[in-house]
Amino acid sequence: MEAALTIIVVEQDRDRAMMIVDALRDAGQHRIAIIGSGSGLARRVAETRPDLVLIDAGDPSRDELEELTLAAGPLERPVAMFVDRSDQGLTRAAIEAGVSAYVVDGLRSERLRPILDAAIARFHMFARMRTELAATKAALEERKVIDRAKGILMCAKGIGEEEAYALMRKTAMDQGKRLGELAQALVTAAELLR
Repeated sequence: MEAALTIIVVEQDRDRAMMIVDALRDAGQHRIAIIGSGSGLARRVAETRPDLVLIDAGDPSRDELEELTLAAGPLERPVAMFVDRSDQGLTRAAIEAGVSAYVVDGLRSERLRPILDAAIARFHMFARMRTELAATKAALEERKVIDRAKGILMCAKGIGEEEAYALMRKTAMDQGKRLGELAQALVTAAELLR
């Protein structure tokens, strides 16, 4: 947490919120906003667009936990949640919702900075993994379309796989298109002609 961050602190108890703000200020010159309750959290988070959301939930019920985590937008930014006690179900629900750090045994100021650093690092690691997974899925889908298009050309022209692929590459280059685009157009045209 070297750079100044915009942080939203979700805490109903004003004194406890100020303790958290003081601990955050000791960790750096951050811009900090306090939200006293979960109501309107999603709207306030969207308006503020924070770099991090810190939730001090005490002893949340499953419904409160789900509402808080979904409103905090854990897939868009790191969310650190501090609870006084938990059970396996609540922990799993928080992690599955995308909470970057789920800390049982409450919030203590001396542990705040390393936990938030870990939450930020974990969030960025998972964001990279989601991006890589999406790119891999897209590449796999494109590969499937290219293979279908090769099959269509092989049947229609009575040529081999290598010839079909070479023909598709040349046509794509001549038309200034990506091979995947050309393949999709060929598959769509073949489906229309059935």
